[in-house]
Amino acid sequence: MKSNALIIKSLCFIGLIGTGSLFGQESELLTKDQAMAQMLSANFGIQMAQNEKLQAENNASLLNSGYLPGVALSSGASYDLQDQEVTFRDGSLNVVDGAETKRLNASLNLSYTIFDGMGRYYNYKRLKQAEKLSGLQVQATIESTLLQLFTVYFELARLTENQTVLQQVLNNTKDRLRRANYGFDYGQNTKLDVLNAEVDLVNDSIALNNNAQQLVNTRRDLAVLLNDDLNRDFRVDTAVVFLDPLTLDALQQKAPTENIRVLIGQSNKQLSAYSVKFQRSLELPRLGLTGAYGWNEGIFPATGFATKNISSGFSAGLQLSWNIFNGGANRTALKNSKISLENQDLALEEIKVQVQRDVANAYGDLLNRKNAYGLLSRSIETAQNNYNRSLDRYRLGQLTSLELRQAQINLLNAKMNANMAKYQAKLSELTYLQTCGQLLNVPL
Repeated sequence: MKSNALIIKSLCFIGLIGTGSLFGQESELLTKDQAMAQMLSANFGIQMAQNEKLQAENNASLLNSGYLPGVALSSGASYDLQDQEVTFRDGSLNVVDGAETKRLNASLNLSYTIFDGMGRYYNYKRLKQAEKLSGLQVQATIESTLLQLFTVYFELARLTENQTVLQQVLNNTKDRLRRANYGFDYGQNTKLDVLNAEVDLVNDSIALNNNAQQLVNTRRDLAVLLNDDLNRDFRVDTAVVFLDPLTLDALQQKAPTENIRVLIGQSNKQLSAYSVKFQRSLELPRLGLTGAYGWNEGIFPATGFATKNISSGFSAGLQLSWNIFNGGANRTALKNSKISLENQDLALEEIKVQVQRDVANAYGDLLNRKNAYGLLSRSIETAQNNYNRSLDRYRLGQLTSLELRQAQINLLNAKMNANMAKYQAKLSELTYLQTCGQLLNVPL
């Protein structure tokens, strides 16, 4: 008897430890807007996607366009030391041991492509489109991370509400155990009532502690998404506000033009179109301009006609080239690029059909979950009334402890199912907003 009482007290004490940080003091409130702002600024995946966008912006700059001329500076020097013997036309002989020859040169060279078959124009357009695509990919990363954020955020909110419900159940079971002990001491109850209450208290304590541990783990999951301190103590907002049905209906019209998958598909198609035009440009002639300013100096031995020579000046020229036939490589690349464009067009049409399906499915799922939440919310009142009446009858001795326990479990399930349904409905709404392309445009 004493050992059972000690076990019960230990479980109750553990339950208080597990929930002390949750209810003992008011922790910092992390609102949805604060969580979103911190995610956007600190999440690892979003930061990496934004860095990739910066790379695309660098690639699409004027410095990488091919429109600017090329300027190169070159210089050189040479030194020769030789023994020379020179015979002139008049028969005279000149012999120099250790004849030195020195040469110095420097030049500034300019090259510029005047016409390349519009290749650099379409390449520049392709780089700009790649920059746009990178921005869309950042948006897609933000949307997927935002859904992941709210999945964890609402799970934390659900566990927080469940913690309150489970604590209430534990308190009620403690009260029942106390009454059962009083009734047994005064001969109004049997020992079975006391044992049943003790078993229920053990189960309720374990359920409370398990939920508390899940809550702590989920808080750490959220901290990882926010790139925050894993030991930071905070609570989340459990209030949920749904959009009105008229707004939800209107959003469906925006899905074909603003869904992120459609936008990415359109961008990929445009990239393929520019690739086709770029391949065509390779079959056209190219005209280039070259220019240079050079300086040369030479110092020669006595065996030469001149002992020193210095020259400087400008030079310019035009260069025309036309790769008329290169074994069919250009023609093959052009054909393949056209096939890639056709595939991108087919992929885009497939995405549009899939988005229509996803919007319809998401909308139906949203209505179903909101309806389930409404029904489960109303069932709480019924379960609460049933429990209150069962408790009154139990106190009057008209109901067994098992029947009271069943009423208690029914109330617990009703509250916890309603909590789950509420957050599932809100997540369905967010999924619907994403398929409509409005997740980042509508207040959440």
